[in-house]
Amino acid sequence: MSQTLEAQQRVPDGMAGLRLDQAAAELFTDFSRERLKGWIKNGALTVDGSPARPRDKVYGGERLQLLAEIEDDTRFEAEEIPLEVVFEDDEVLVIDKPAGLVVHPAAGNPDGTLLNALLYHCPALAAVPRAGIVHRLDKDTTGLMVVAKTLAAQTALVEQLQARTVSREYDAVSVGVMTAGGTLDAPIGRHPRDRKRQAVNASGKPAVTHYRVVERFRAHTHVRCRLETGRTHQIRVHLAHLRYPLVGDPVYGGRLKLPAGAGEALKTLLREFPRQALHARKLAFVHPGSGETLTFRAPLPDDILLLLDYLRDDVETMR
Repeated sequence: MSQTLEAQQRVPDGMAGLRLDQAAAELFTDFSRERLKGWIKNGALTVDGSPARPRDKVYGGERLQLLAEIEDDTRFEAEEIPLEVVFEDDEVLVIDKPAGLVVHPAAGNPDGTLLNALLYHCPALAAVPRAGIVHRLDKDTTGLMVVAKTLAAQTALVEQLQARTVSREYDAVSVGVMTAGGTLDAPIGRHPRDRKRQAVNASGKPAVTHYRVVERFRAHTHVRCRLETGRTHQIRVHLAHLRYPLVGDPVYGGRLKLPAGAGEALKTLLREFPRQALHARKLAFVHPGSGETLTFRAPLPDDILLLLDYLRDDVETMR
């Protein structure tokens, strides 16, 4: 099945001099600029009945006509995978993602993903690109994600993410004792030698992480991070760059460090902690339909709660 999109707009004189894709993004506000750019390139969005290029200038008075087909995404199968639904209405869905769930199918994970679960939970998401997914969490990061249930909602949420108006806070447990919080403004890009990793890189994309200390232990810190940007592995890379890598991080964690004199139970837990200790605890955004600001919080998962308990016990034992 597919949806036929048909719309037209007249370019106002005040937009004279703008690129066509810029003008289109201001006139067809239900769609992202990138999506509109694709439609311009394939001829689905025309100027006075003729094809054009995204970079062409507009002068005012032109008629932009959009006639596009959006095919339901049948590449992926719906799978009955349990979801922890925190909130749902006709436009958005908020979930608390468990550890071990990959968000989107890829070469190493062709199925069993959040996307497959979403298609089962709400079959209509087949008509929305990426089944409504607008941002991601790493496979082993837990916590809150918002999913768009319509094209218009997806466009609005993507624009909020791009404008940095979506509030995202994370709890993490890092190796080392932080003396204070702060802000790290350091671009992130591909690691120069290992293409599977990210790194602080002068040629990367801007990345800003605010972090503060929640609780200190003898050799670890409970940290709360707030993202301004959403780069791949951002918190993991930034804290590792500060030499406070996350407990259990298999990529950026470095060599295992155990507190001197720690009990066997804590040492075993640190050795065997199965994932990076990172949890998306809070999410706030403007609802695409009502305009109301919605705020959600997800409690810490059991494995991080257990880790924090053991670290507190270690402090008490060594007093």
